[in-house]
Amino acid sequence: MSCSRTTDAGLDKSKLAPLPDPQANVVPESYTKEFKGKPVSKFVDPCAEASKASMDCMNHNDYDRDKCLDYFQAYRDCKKAWQAQLRADRRAGKL
Repeated sequence: MSCSRTTDAGLDKSKLAPLPDPQANVVPESYTKEFKGKPVSKFVDPCAEASKASMDCMNHNDYDRDKCLDYFQAYRDCKKAWQAQLRADRRAGKL
């Protein structure tokens, strides 16, 4: 049995939205507002925009990871900033 991957070879790339600047998504969204009103089982990711931008970059560049390294780094930086902010807020008793 052979495995096949679905590709977007027939996708017209001229119709895709332009990619945002990778550094625009380094700072996480404010998570405190999201956490206060979220249901217990709902996943909240303040770095969702950075995640989406990195996947959009992969789609634009036919899944060539080397062309999207800046977007991946921006996502990692966002996650790192979010975790640091979360730790600081827990230590300060805000959460």
